Amino acid sequence: MRKFILTMLAALVCAGAAAQYTPSESNLEARREFSEKRLGIFLHWGIYSSFAQGEWYLQNAQLDSTVYMAAAGSFCPSKFDAEAWAEAFSDAGAGYVTLTSRHHDGFSMFATAQSPFNIVDGTPYGRDVLGELTEAVKSKGMKMHYYYSLLDWIRPDYPKGYEYGIPKTDSLADYNHYLEFEKAQIRELLAYGPAAFWFDGMWDQPEGFDWRLSEIYELIHSVDSACLIGNNHHRAPLEGEDFQMFERDLPGENLGGFSAGAPISLLPLETCETMNGSWGYCEWDTNYKSLKEIVDLLVRSVAKDANLLLNIGPMASGELPEPALERLKELGRWMRDHGESVNGCGASGLAPQPWGVTTLSSDHLYIHILEPSGLPDDGIIRFKFRGKTFWVMVPSIIDPIDTIIAIKL
Repeated sequence: MRKFILTMLAALVCAGAAAQYTPSESNLEARREFSEKRLGIFLHWGIYSSFAQGEWYLQNAQLDSTVYMAAAGSFCPSKFDAEAWAEAFSDAGAGYVTLTSRHHDGFSMFATAQSPFNIVDGTPYGRDVLGELTEAVKSKGMKMHYYYSLLDWIRPDYPKGYEYGIPKTDSLADYNHYLEFEKAQIRELLAYGPAAFWFDGMWDQPEGFDWRLSEIYELIHSVDSACLIGNNHHRAPLEGEDFQMFERDLPGENLGGFSAGAPISLLPLETCETMNGSWGYCEWDTNYKSLKEIVDLLVRSVAKDANLLLNIGPMASGELPEPALERLKELGRWMRDHGESVNGCGASGLAPQPWGVTTLSSDHLYIHILEPSGLPDDGIIRFKFRGKTFWVMVPSIIDPIDTIIAIKL
Protein backbone atom coordinates (compact mmCIF):
# COMPACT_ATOMS: atom_id res chain seq x y z
CA MET A 1 0.00 0.00 0.00
CA ARG A 2 2.82 2.42 0.86
CA LYS A 3 4.41 1.83 -2.54
CA PHE A 4 1.07 2.48 -4.24
CA ILE A 5 0.58 5.75 -2.35
CA LEU A 6 4.09 6.94 -3.18
CA THR A 7 3.56 6.08 -6.83
CA MET A 8 0.31 8.00 -6.91
CA LEU A 9 1.93 10.99 -5.22
CA ALA A 10 4.73 10.94 -7.77
CA ALA A 11 2.16 10.85 -10.57
CA LEU A 12 0.32 13.80 -9.07
CA VAL A 13 3.55 15.77 -8.76
CA CYS A 14 4.37 15.01 -12.38
CA ALA A 15 0.89 16.00 -13.52
CA GLY A 16 1.09 19.22 -11.52
CA ALA A 17 4.53 20.02 -12.89
CA ALA A 18 3.19 19.91 -16.44
CA ALA A 19 1.07 23.00 -15.70
CA GLN A 20 4.26 25.06 -15.18
CA TYR A 21 5.26 24.72 -18.82
CA THR A 22 3.84 27.42 -21.08
CA PRO A 23 3.95 26.38 -24.75
CA SER A 24 4.45 29.01 -27.43
CA GLU A 25 1.73 29.89 -29.94
CA SER A 26 3.68 28.03 -32.62
CA ASN A 27 3.81 24.99 -30.35
CA LEU A 28 0.04 25.09 -29.80
CA GLU A 29 -0.45 25.30 -33.56
CA ALA A 30 1.89 22.33 -34.03
CA ARG A 31 -0.21 20.38 -31.54
CA ARG A 32 -3.35 21.16 -33.54
CA GLU A 33 -1.67 20.03 -36.74
CA PHE A 34 -0.45 16.85 -35.01
CA SER A 35 -4.05 15.90 -34.19
CA GLU A 36 -5.38 16.70 -37.66
CA LYS A 37 -3.53 13.91 -39.49
CA ARG A 38 -4.35 10.83 -37.48
CA LEU A 39 -1.97 8.30 -39.05
CA GLY A 40 1.78 8.21 -38.48
CA ILE A 41 4.36 5.66 -39.63
CA PHE A 42 6.92 4.38 -37.12
CA LEU A 43 10.24 2.93 -38.34
CA HIS A 44 12.56 0.82 -36.16
CA TRP A 45 15.71 0.51 -38.25
CA GLY A 46 19.35 0.02 -37.32
CA ILE A 47 22.17 -2.51 -37.39
CA TYR A 48 19.92 -4.86 -35.40
CA SER A 49 18.08 -5.26 -38.71
CA SER A 50 21.14 -7.19 -39.98
CA PHE A 51 20.50 -9.93 -37.43
CA ALA A 52 16.81 -10.01 -38.45
CA GLN A 53 15.79 -10.95 -34.90
CA GLY A 54 14.19 -7.73 -33.69
CA GLU A 55 15.52 -4.51 -32.16
CA TRP A 56 16.34 -6.11 -28.77
CA TYR A 57 18.69 -8.73 -30.23
CA LEU A 58 21.76 -7.37 -28.42
CA GLN A 59 20.03 -7.94 -25.08
CA ASN A 60 17.95 -11.00 -25.89
CA ALA A 61 20.91 -12.93 -27.32
CA GLN A 62 23.23 -11.55 -24.59
CA LEU A 63 25.81 -10.70 -27.22
CA ASP A 64 29.16 -9.22 -26.35
CA SER A 65 28.99 -5.55 -27.32
CA THR A 66 32.14 -5.80 -29.45
CA VAL A 67 30.57 -8.59 -31.50
CA TYR A 68 27.42 -6.56 -31.96
CA MET A 69 29.28 -3.36 -32.88
CA ALA A 70 31.29 -5.26 -35.49
CA ALA A 71 28.05 -5.80 -37.42
CA ALA A 72 28.19 -2.14 -38.41
CA GLY A 73 31.09 -3.05 -40.68
CA SER A 74 28.77 -5.01 -42.94
CA PHE A 75 25.64 -2.85 -42.65
CA CYS A 76 25.02 -1.60 -46.18
CA PRO A 77 21.35 -0.84 -46.98
CA SER A 78 22.12 -0.34 -50.67
CA LYS A 79 18.46 -0.69 -51.71
CA PHE A 80 17.30 2.18 -49.50
CA ASP A 81 15.27 4.71 -51.50
CA ALA A 82 14.07 7.62 -49.37
CA GLU A 83 11.79 8.92 -52.12
CA ALA A 84 10.10 5.53 -52.56
CA TRP A 85 9.59 5.17 -48.80
CA ALA A 86 8.12 8.66 -48.50
CA GLU A 87 5.80 8.04 -51.43
CA ALA A 88 4.57 4.77 -49.91
CA PHE A 89 3.85 6.48 -46.58
CA SER A 90 2.16 9.46 -48.21
CA ASP A 91 0.02 7.24 -50.44
CA ALA A 92 -1.05 5.33 -47.31
CA GLY A 93 -2.48 8.57 -45.91
CA ALA A 94 0.18 9.23 -43.26
CA GLY A 95 0.67 12.73 -41.92
CA TYR A 96 4.05 12.10 -40.31
CA VAL A 97 6.90 9.61 -40.01
CA THR A 98 8.86 8.71 -36.85
CA LEU A 99 12.32 7.18 -37.36
CA THR A 100 14.64 5.69 -34.75
CA SER A 101 17.52 8.15 -34.87
CA ARG A 102 19.23 6.12 -32.14
CA HIS A 103 17.84 3.04 -30.40
CA HIS A 104 18.97 1.35 -27.18
CA ASP A 105 22.02 -0.17 -28.90
CA GLY A 106 23.44 3.36 -29.27
CA PHE A 107 23.91 3.17 -33.05
CA SER A 108 23.07 6.50 -34.69
CA MET A 109 21.24 6.52 -38.02
CA PHE A 110 22.48 10.01 -38.86
CA ALA A 111 25.70 11.97 -39.31
CA THR A 112 26.97 12.73 -35.82
CA ALA A 113 30.28 14.08 -34.60
CA GLN A 114 29.66 12.69 -31.11
CA SER A 115 30.50 9.04 -31.80
CA PRO A 116 31.93 7.04 -34.73
CA PHE A 117 29.26 4.40 -34.06
CA ASN A 118 26.94 5.78 -36.74
CA ILE A 119 25.77 4.94 -40.24
CA VAL A 120 27.96 7.54 -41.96
CA ASP A 121 31.30 6.87 -40.25
CA GLY A 122 30.86 3.30 -39.06
CA THR A 123 29.45 1.47 -42.09
CA PRO A 124 30.48 0.88 -45.72
CA TYR A 125 27.23 2.56 -46.75
CA GLY A 126 28.37 5.95 -45.50
CA ARG A 127 25.13 7.82 -46.18
CA ASP A 128 22.93 9.84 -43.83
CA VAL A 129 19.65 7.95 -44.12
CA LEU A 130 17.92 10.13 -41.53
CA GLY A 131 18.78 13.25 -43.49
CA GLU A 132 17.69 11.73 -46.79
CA LEU A 133 14.41 10.44 -45.39
CA THR A 134 13.68 13.72 -43.61
CA GLU A 135 14.06 15.62 -46.87
CA ALA A 136 11.91 13.12 -48.81
CA VAL A 137 9.17 13.07 -46.16
CA LYS A 138 8.97 16.85 -46.02
CA SER A 139 8.81 17.03 -49.83
CA LYS A 140 5.60 14.96 -49.64
CA GLY A 141 4.02 17.40 -47.20
CA MET A 142 4.46 15.15 -44.17
CA LYS A 143 6.15 15.92 -40.85
CA MET A 144 9.29 14.16 -39.61
CA HIS A 145 9.64 12.99 -36.01
CA TYR A 146 12.72 11.48 -34.35
CA TYR A 147 12.71 8.62 -31.87
CA TYR A 148 15.65 8.94 -29.46
CA SER A 149 16.62 6.44 -26.76
CA LEU A 150 17.53 7.86 -23.37
CA LEU A 151 19.39 4.67 -22.46
CA ASP A 152 22.41 3.07 -24.08
CA TRP A 153 23.37 -0.58 -23.72
CA ILE A 154 26.95 -0.05 -24.95
CA ARG A 155 28.34 3.34 -23.91
CA PRO A 156 30.39 3.00 -20.69
CA ASP A 157 29.33 6.43 -19.41
CA TYR A 158 25.65 5.44 -19.28
CA PRO A 159 24.75 4.10 -15.80
CA LYS A 160 23.79 0.48 -16.30
CA GLY A 161 20.14 -0.15 -15.61
CA TYR A 162 17.81 -3.15 -15.53
CA GLU A 163 19.57 -5.30 -18.11
CA TYR A 164 17.96 -8.74 -18.16
CA GLY A 165 15.86 -7.50 -15.23
CA ILE A 166 18.89 -7.17 -12.91
CA PRO A 167 20.20 -3.73 -11.87
CA LYS A 168 23.92 -3.40 -12.60
CA THR A 169 26.57 -0.85 -11.72
CA ASP A 170 29.51 0.31 -13.79
CA SER A 171 32.60 2.05 -12.43
CA LEU A 172 32.93 4.01 -15.69
CA ALA A 173 29.40 5.42 -15.49
CA ASP A 174 29.25 9.20 -15.64
CA TYR A 175 25.74 10.49 -16.27
CA ASN A 176 26.91 14.11 -16.48
CA HIS A 177 29.17 13.15 -19.38
CA TYR A 178 26.48 10.98 -20.96
CA LEU A 179 23.89 13.76 -20.74
CA GLU A 180 26.25 16.17 -22.50
CA PHE A 181 26.64 13.57 -25.26
CA GLU A 182 22.87 13.33 -25.58
CA LYS A 183 22.40 17.08 -25.68
CA ALA A 184 25.09 17.43 -28.34
CA GLN A 185 23.34 14.81 -30.48
CA ILE A 186 19.97 16.47 -29.99
CA ARG A 187 21.44 19.77 -31.17
CA GLU A 188 22.62 17.95 -34.29
CA LEU A 189 19.18 16.44 -34.83
CA LEU A 190 17.47 19.80 -34.37
CA ALA A 191 19.45 21.09 -37.36
CA TYR A 192 17.41 18.73 -39.58
CA GLY A 193 14.22 20.53 -38.57
CA PRO A 194 12.13 17.76 -36.96
CA ALA A 195 8.54 18.45 -35.94
CA ALA A 196 8.80 16.26 -32.83
CA PHE A 197 11.02 14.13 -30.57
CA TRP A 198 9.83 10.73 -29.32
CA PHE A 199 11.86 9.71 -26.24
CA ASP A 200 12.07 6.20 -24.80
CA GLY A 201 13.91 4.20 -22.15
CA MET A 202 13.08 5.74 -18.76
CA TRP A 203 11.95 2.33 -17.54
CA ASP A 204 15.63 1.26 -17.49
CA GLN A 205 16.51 3.02 -14.23
CA PRO A 206 15.09 2.71 -10.70
CA GLU A 207 12.34 5.03 -9.49
CA GLY A 208 13.83 8.35 -8.46
CA PHE A 209 16.71 8.36 -10.95
CA ASP A 210 17.23 11.95 -12.12
CA TRP A 211 17.27 11.93 -15.91
CA ARG A 212 17.43 15.75 -15.90
CA LEU A 213 14.80 15.83 -18.61
CA SER A 214 14.19 19.52 -18.08
CA GLU A 215 17.64 20.25 -19.53
CA ILE A 216 16.84 18.24 -22.65
CA TYR A 217 13.35 19.67 -23.06
CA GLU A 218 14.48 23.26 -22.50
CA LEU A 219 17.24 22.78 -25.06
CA ILE A 220 14.77 21.61 -27.69
CA HIS A 221 12.24 24.35 -27.05
CA SER A 222 14.95 27.02 -26.91
CA VAL A 223 16.05 26.09 -30.43
CA ASP A 224 12.55 25.45 -31.82
CA SER A 225 9.61 26.29 -29.57
CA ALA A 226 7.22 24.61 -32.03
CA CYS A 227 8.99 21.25 -31.80
CA LEU A 228 6.79 18.74 -29.97
CA ILE A 229 8.13 16.48 -27.23
CA GLY A 230 6.71 13.14 -26.14
CA ASN A 231 8.16 10.51 -23.82
CA ASN A 232 7.25 6.83 -23.62
CA HIS A 233 7.50 6.67 -19.82
CA HIS A 234 3.99 5.24 -19.25
CA ARG A 235 2.95 7.87 -16.73
CA ALA A 236 1.31 11.30 -16.60
CA PRO A 237 3.03 13.84 -18.89
CA LEU A 238 5.95 15.68 -17.34
CA GLU A 239 6.74 19.38 -17.53
CA GLY A 240 7.83 20.36 -21.02
CA GLU A 241 6.04 17.56 -22.86
CA ASP A 242 3.63 18.34 -25.67
CA PHE A 243 1.90 15.04 -26.41
CA GLN A 244 1.19 11.83 -24.53
CA MET A 245 1.79 8.38 -25.93
CA PHE A 246 0.45 4.92 -25.16
CA GLU A 247 2.45 1.83 -26.14
CA ARG A 248 0.42 -1.01 -27.67
CA ASP A 249 -2.71 0.36 -26.02
CA LEU A 250 -5.53 2.77 -26.59
CA PRO A 251 -5.77 5.60 -24.04
CA GLY A 252 -7.47 4.37 -20.90
CA GLU A 253 -6.73 0.70 -21.59
CA ASN A 254 -3.95 -1.58 -20.39
CA LEU A 255 -4.12 -4.67 -22.59
CA GLY A 256 -0.41 -4.36 -23.41
CA GLY A 257 0.56 -4.10 -19.74
CA PHE A 258 2.45 -0.80 -20.04
CA SER A 259 -0.23 1.74 -19.19
CA ALA A 260 -1.43 0.72 -15.73
CA GLY A 261 -2.42 3.81 -13.79
CA ALA A 262 -1.40 6.23 -16.54
CA PRO A 263 -3.96 9.06 -16.48
CA ILE A 264 -5.12 10.53 -19.77
CA SER A 265 -4.02 14.14 -20.08
CA LEU A 266 -5.48 17.00 -22.10
CA LEU A 267 -2.45 16.93 -24.41
CA PRO A 268 -2.66 15.46 -27.92
CA LEU A 269 -2.62 11.66 -27.70
CA GLU A 270 -0.90 8.93 -29.70
CA THR A 271 -1.03 5.16 -29.53
CA CYS A 272 1.74 3.12 -31.14
CA GLU A 273 1.43 -0.41 -32.43
CA THR A 274 3.42 -2.50 -34.87
CA MET A 275 2.19 -4.19 -38.06
CA ASN A 276 3.30 -7.60 -36.82
CA GLY A 277 4.73 -8.54 -33.42
CA SER A 278 8.21 -7.02 -33.54
CA TRP A 279 9.31 -3.41 -33.76
CA GLY A 280 12.60 -4.10 -35.55
CA TYR A 281 12.72 -6.45 -38.56
CA CYS A 282 12.39 -10.10 -37.55
CA GLU A 283 12.56 -12.66 -40.34
CA TRP A 284 10.39 -15.23 -38.58
CA ASP A 285 7.70 -12.75 -37.53
CA THR A 286 5.40 -12.95 -40.55
CA ASN A 287 2.13 -12.46 -38.66
CA TYR A 288 1.25 -9.09 -40.18
CA LYS A 289 -2.04 -7.51 -39.20
CA SER A 290 -4.78 -7.52 -41.81
CA LEU A 291 -6.24 -4.33 -43.26
CA LYS A 292 -9.29 -4.97 -41.09
CA GLU A 293 -7.15 -5.06 -37.94
CA ILE A 294 -5.24 -1.91 -38.91
CA VAL A 295 -8.40 0.05 -39.73
CA ASP A 296 -9.91 -1.13 -36.45
CA LEU A 297 -6.85 0.19 -34.58
CA LEU A 298 -6.92 3.50 -36.44
CA VAL A 299 -10.62 4.13 -35.98
CA ARG A 300 -10.65 3.10 -32.31
CA SER A 301 -7.63 5.36 -31.70
CA VAL A 302 -9.38 8.36 -33.25
CA ALA A 303 -12.52 7.55 -31.26
CA LYS A 304 -10.30 7.94 -28.16
CA ASP A 305 -9.00 11.26 -29.56
CA ALA A 306 -5.61 9.71 -30.40
CA ASN A 307 -3.38 9.25 -33.41
CA LEU A 308 -2.18 5.82 -34.52
CA LEU A 309 1.59 5.48 -34.99
CA LEU A 310 1.87 2.28 -37.05
CA ASN A 311 5.28 0.60 -37.00
CA ILE A 312 7.24 -1.15 -39.74
CA GLY A 313 10.64 -2.80 -39.31
CA PRO A 314 12.69 -2.16 -42.49
CA MET A 315 15.17 -4.82 -43.60
CA ALA A 316 18.95 -4.45 -43.50
CA SER A 317 18.92 -4.19 -47.30
CA GLY A 318 17.08 -0.88 -47.06
CA GLU A 319 13.82 -2.35 -48.29
CA LEU A 320 10.44 -2.35 -46.60
CA PRO A 321 9.07 -5.90 -46.15
CA GLU A 322 6.65 -6.85 -48.91
CA PRO A 323 3.74 -7.59 -46.53
CA ALA A 324 4.16 -4.11 -45.02
CA LEU A 325 4.14 -2.49 -48.47
CA GLU A 326 0.98 -4.39 -49.36
CA ARG A 327 -0.75 -3.24 -46.16
CA LEU A 328 0.28 0.35 -46.88
CA LYS A 329 -1.28 0.13 -50.34
CA GLU A 330 -4.49 -1.35 -48.94
CA LEU A 331 -4.62 1.26 -46.20
CA GLY A 332 -4.07 4.01 -48.75
CA ARG A 333 -7.07 2.87 -50.78
CA TRP A 334 -9.18 2.84 -47.63
CA MET A 335 -7.96 6.29 -46.57
CA ARG A 336 -8.73 7.78 -49.97
CA ASP A 337 -12.32 6.57 -49.64
CA HIS A 338 -12.87 7.10 -45.92
CA GLY A 339 -10.10 9.37 -44.60
CA GLU A 340 -12.54 12.16 -43.78
CA SER A 341 -13.94 9.95 -41.00
CA VAL A 342 -10.57 9.93 -39.17
CA ASN A 343 -8.48 12.93 -40.29
CA GLY A 344 -9.68 16.09 -38.61
CA CYS A 345 -11.83 13.96 -36.32
CA GLY A 346 -11.71 13.08 -32.66
CA ALA A 347 -13.75 11.64 -29.83
CA SER A 348 -17.50 12.21 -29.94
CA GLY A 349 -18.10 11.62 -26.25
CA LEU A 350 -20.26 8.60 -27.05
CA ALA A 351 -19.17 5.37 -25.40
CA PRO A 352 -17.92 2.45 -27.52
CA GLN A 353 -20.62 -0.06 -28.36
CA PRO A 354 -20.58 -3.80 -29.13
CA TRP A 355 -20.88 -2.90 -32.82
CA GLY A 356 -18.10 -0.28 -32.89
CA VAL A 357 -17.35 3.39 -32.20
CA THR A 358 -18.05 6.92 -33.38
CA THR A 359 -15.77 9.75 -34.49
CA LEU A 360 -16.60 13.44 -34.69
CA SER A 361 -15.53 16.19 -37.10
CA SER A 362 -16.58 19.84 -37.04
CA ASP A 363 -19.79 19.07 -38.91
CA HIS A 364 -20.26 15.29 -39.06
CA LEU A 365 -20.73 12.40 -36.67
CA TYR A 366 -19.36 9.16 -38.13
CA ILE A 367 -20.71 5.80 -37.03
CA HIS A 368 -18.13 3.04 -37.54
CA ILE A 369 -19.66 -0.44 -37.55
CA LEU A 370 -16.61 -2.60 -36.89
CA GLU A 371 -18.35 -5.63 -35.38
CA PRO A 372 -21.66 -6.30 -37.19
CA SER A 373 -22.39 -9.18 -34.80
CA GLY A 374 -22.84 -6.57 -32.07
CA LEU A 375 -25.66 -4.74 -33.86
CA PRO A 376 -29.19 -4.70 -32.40
CA ASP A 377 -31.47 -7.41 -33.78
CA ASP A 378 -33.73 -4.87 -35.47
CA GLY A 379 -30.80 -3.21 -37.27
CA ILE A 380 -31.44 0.20 -35.67
CA ILE A 381 -28.73 2.06 -33.75
CA ARG A 382 -30.25 4.33 -31.08
CA PHE A 383 -28.36 7.00 -29.16
CA LYS A 384 -28.60 10.50 -27.74
CA PHE A 385 -26.20 13.20 -28.89
CA ARG A 386 -26.18 16.90 -28.08
CA GLY A 387 -29.67 16.77 -26.64
CA LYS A 388 -31.19 14.91 -29.59
CA THR A 389 -32.28 11.30 -29.98
CA PHE A 390 -31.05 9.49 -33.09
CA TRP A 391 -32.41 6.33 -34.68
CA VAL A 392 -30.11 5.14 -37.44
CA MET A 393 -31.05 2.29 -39.76
CA VAL A 394 -28.05 0.13 -40.61
CA PRO A 395 -27.63 -0.44 -44.38
CA SER A 396 -28.43 -3.89 -45.70
CA ILE A 397 -24.97 -4.26 -47.25
CA ILE A 398 -22.22 -4.34 -44.64
CA ASP A 399 -18.59 -3.50 -45.40
CA PRO A 400 -16.48 -6.26 -43.78
CA ILE A 401 -13.74 -3.72 -42.98
CA ASP A 402 -15.80 -0.83 -41.57
CA THR A 403 -19.34 0.22 -42.43
CA ILE A 404 -19.38 4.00 -42.03
CA ILE A 405 -22.52 6.09 -41.66
CA ALA A 406 -22.01 9.86 -41.83
CA ILE A 407 -24.53 12.07 -40.04
CA LYS A 408 -24.54 15.75 -40.96
CA LEU A 409 -24.81 17.92 -37.84
